[in-house]
Amino acid sequence: MANLINLEKVSKAYGVRPLLSEVSLGIHVGERIGIVGRNGDGKTTLLEVMTGLEEPDSGRVSMNRGVEIGYLHQGDELVDTHSVREAVLGGRADHEWLADATMRGVVSELLAGISLDRAVLGLSGGERRRCSLAALLLGEHDLIVLDEPTNHLDVEAVAWLAQHLVARASALVVVTHDRWFLDEVCQTTWEVHDGVVDSYEGGYASFVLAKAERQRQASASEQRRVQLVKKELAWLRRGAPARTSKPKFRIDAANQLIEDVPPPRDRLELQKFAAQRLGKDVVDIEHADLARGEKQLLTDATWRLGPGDRVGIVGVNGAGKTSVLSLIAGTLAPSAGRVKHGRTIAMEHLTQAIDEVDPDARVLPTIEGIARVTRTATGSDITATSMLERFGFTGDKLTARLGDLSGGERRRFQLLKLLLNEPNVLLLDEPTNDLDIDTLNVLEDFLDGWPGTLVVVSHDRYFLERVTDSVWALLGDGQISMLPRGVDEYLERRAASLAQGGSTSPSGGSGSGSVPPPSGSAKAKAGSAQEREARKALARLEKQLARIDVREKELNDQMAANLTDFDLLADLGRQLSALQDEKDAFELEWLEASEVLG
Repeated sequence: MANLINLEKVSKAYGVRPLLSEVSLGIHVGERIGIVGRNGDGKTTLLEVMTGLEEPDSGRVSMNRGVEIGYLHQGDELVDTHSVREAVLGGRADHEWLADATMRGVVSELLAGISLDRAVLGLSGGERRRCSLAALLLGEHDLIVLDEPTNHLDVEAVAWLAQHLVARASALVVVTHDRWFLDEVCQTTWEVHDGVVDSYEGGYASFVLAKAERQRQASASEQRRVQLVKKELAWLRRGAPARTSKPKFRIDAANQLIEDVPPPRDRLELQKFAAQRLGKDVVDIEHADLARGEKQLLTDATWRLGPGDRVGIVGVNGAGKTSVLSLIAGTLAPSAGRVKHGRTIAMEHLTQAIDEVDPDARVLPTIEGIARVTRTATGSDITATSMLERFGFTGDKLTARLGDLSGGERRRFQLLKLLLNEPNVLLLDEPTNDLDIDTLNVLEDFLDGWPGTLVVVSHDRYFLERVTDSVWALLGDGQISMLPRGVDEYLERRAASLAQGGSTSPSGGSGSGSVPPPSGSAKAKAGSAQEREARKALARLEKQLARIDVREKELNDQMAANLTDFDLLADLGRQLSALQDEKDAFELEWLEASEVLG
């Protein structure tokens, strides 16, 4: 199989730190590769070197002549003065992308609720991200390179993106911390660490098994890391992912490796601890109304959180998930009804915003100022230094200035400060943002032994299923609805709502200049009057379009024969423009009629 790109003994360092040391690898035609590794270990550097954006310090990068690469960076390259239509669709007329099912799917899924006539300048960070991703996916590429593509996408959009990428013929290289996405999409996993790139066959589940086996065979000295990997594997075999066909590892080897590993959490024991800390009452939302601007989020909603409940909340972007967390936290008041807190709760709320810090303060002294020792549910004590090391702050990072921390390190630091306050109610709003998989494993391990009430809003389906016991949804009906079958049920209910003509976005219908809903919902029954009318319309429109094509050719021929008669050329140009408008209208009618026929 031919390689699109080859790296031969490539090395790259920044300052004195080597990120890549004599790395050799290749990307096959049509291969789908996921890249994992800790923040700062060189994942993005590897992408930039392999695509030619950065020159290696030594070694050679070669790619096939004429290879087309589409690259989604963590930042965007949108032009603020453009409209969304210009930024995403370029010069494509509406009838061009509407006539192509794949293009139509990209636009309707990623730009739902965003008017094509809006200026890029006024878009939110999430909307800009969706526009950048849509523009890339509308192109034809031999290789698609995506750096954290699931950021700012809800659970539904992540599921659609996975399905879309698997269906494409392009090769794919993706850096992501979304483990469900890796398992759903990737055939190969590369782990970047200590200047090297290790390759594993399969997606995330296969990577976890192979890594655990390698460590076991090598008698790895980092016993805690081995235990975390085995614990993660136990979850994969016993948890929600094991019910799918996606884990591609050998069952016998997996069973042998985890035969002595208990379930991730002792649910009953944790609930008993939580009840001792919290009593019977935690948070009660009673007959609450909640609005944001003109949009009603909750209407006469009642919801109760008990001691030890571990709850995930899902919904489309804009459904009100963050507002519900603020309602629980008490930072947002309902317009009607009430929110009642238990007397013994000690609540912490991780918001999506990164806290402001003193840039000159140091990591370890700041943490020790909160707590030098933290007691776990099992009664053991953990020092501040040990907690910092568990969350990736080792060596000179312990004494680093807070102002010098990266975005991911700031997020880890913010989370650690919150946990050291020893809350018994924990609200997490998109906690996986900017965290690498190793840190997510540590956080999940910590939460496995944390006795309290947990509420999580996350687009990371794997994390949601891993740390919670029940999933609730905001479905646009003003209520908080329990989903017994979790995220799968949510996606099914959303798909059913769209098939019945429901809104593709929280803001309601598409509106002027906005993206139409996905196709396929208005197919006529065979032999019905609706089908007969659609067929008649198609026949009529095809005759009209054929007539326009003939007239269009006549006008073009006239213009070619009268290049020096500027007055005539101007008149012919006006006729041609009017004819094109007429053609566009007929083509849109044709598309609508063809949708009815399926």
